[in-house]
Amino acid sequence: MLAILLATLVLHLTDLIILFVSTCANAWRKHGDASYDLWYACKQSNGDYECSVTGDADWLQAVQALMVLATIFSLISFIIFLCQLFTLVKGGRFFFTAVFQVLASLFVMSGAIIYTVMSPAWKNDSETYGYAFVLAWLAFPLTLISGFIYIVLRKKE
Repeated sequence: MLAILLATLVLHLTDLIILFVSTCANAWRKHGDASYDLWYACKQSNGDYECSVTGDADWLQAVQALMVLATIFSLISFIIFLCQLFTLVKGGRFFFTAVFQVLASLFVMSGAIIYTVMSPAWKNDSETYGYAFVLAWLAFPLTLISGFIYIVLRKKE
């Protein structure tokens, strides 16, 4: 039981770190020396980076909000899990933790889908998705699996 508990804890922490990095990193889309993310568009010129705000498009603000909410909900889920670990009755399930974790997974999935559908069309073949976008899609199944594990997990009797 201790091994399952530790594996769940490591999975949750890994997912939380991936969510945080994907929300903050400046690599959702790459084009040569330019990189675009949820917050800034940066270009390299003369060895220096010049960054500007990405814009105030409604869809981009929705993605920003959903990714921040996903990170916050996953953090809240982790804190609730630690509290329930010490206060939950023996044999009880971690439903409250699971609800926040599944909601976090739905938020990150919605944000990644909106970014995929609404991001500007590729202008040429040199534009690619960056690692932060891939991390966001990786965080979705990890968060969902973690939420389902919390639904099944019982406190040892």
